[in-house]
Amino acid sequence: MLIDDGTRRVRAGGLGRHRDPMQRPAVGDWVVVQGDALVEVLPRRSALVRGVTEGGAEAQGAQVVAANVDRVFLVHAIDATPRPRRLERELVVVHDSGAEPVVVLSKADLCADPEPLLASVRESARGVTVHVTSALEERGLDPLAPYLTPGRTVALVGSSGVGKSTIVNRLLGRDAMRVQAIREDDDRGRHTTTARHLVMLPGGGMLLDTPGMRTVLMWEGEEGLAHAFQDIEEIAAGCRFRDCGHGTEPGCAVRAALESGALDAGRFRNYRKVGREIIHEAKKTDVRLRMAEARRWRKIMLEQRRRPDKRKAR
Repeated sequence: MLIDDGTRRVRAGGLGRHRDPMQRPAVGDWVVVQGDALVEVLPRRSALVRGVTEGGAEAQGAQVVAANVDRVFLVHAIDATPRPRRLERELVVVHDSGAEPVVVLSKADLCADPEPLLASVRESARGVTVHVTSALEERGLDPLAPYLTPGRTVALVGSSGVGKSTIVNRLLGRDAMRVQAIREDDDRGRHTTTARHLVMLPGGGMLLDTPGMRTVLMWEGEEGLAHAFQDIEEIAAGCRFRDCGHGTEPGCAVRAALESGALDAGRFRNYRKVGREIIHEAKKTDVRLRMAEARRWRKIMLEQRRRPDKRKAR
């Protein structure tokens, strides 16, 4: 725990074992401490939440990656193969958290021609600011300084080996985070950060380095989905029917955009996939939605029973 005169270790007690994972203390939380025990987590102004797995393919719960974060640097290595679908999922999570997303492309020193990848990233980011950086050569980092103002917290999120810890060290001005050299066989960074680290910057801002995430699972995110895929939401508003499924319905603006090439098919598939995951999680956690789903199926079954048996009629 970070306090005004340094750091202090305290016991989480019962809060650390709370049945609701959203109520457990997380990095970035403001807390109340009595003696050497944490007794209360104060209300959060933002919470970066993702789904977690427990030995299965489906999300089994939620994890608060960081709390009270003002901005999130989504770090992607510019020398790697573009991963637009992952970036879109990350943007859904960040938009839903209440924080502002910023895309940071790292390792520009390893990419001879960044423009093709940069164009792909901007297509997926849709209005989110994108910065190209090289922490090794210390270039492209100055534009990040305005985000790190006193009293503000910035979290770095991304896959393992994209250079998050190196960026933190450069912004901090010293090697506070342990880093490892890239592997010679594939030029990829090794996984280094295994826990979340909150560090104070000389100017009063704070940086939160997070472990690399292999996958980005949805937890909730209806608002985040609408923000990250605002272009699709706007196109869908032009459909003839309000409940258009964007399939064979007449007057479907989305299908027209797909056929004309105005809307990327991969982006649309990801939009639907992420949306289904969000609904699936909501049904598992929201009693009201589960009851509505049960009522819907009861209605379908009753209607089927009332229909005449055509086989007997013949």
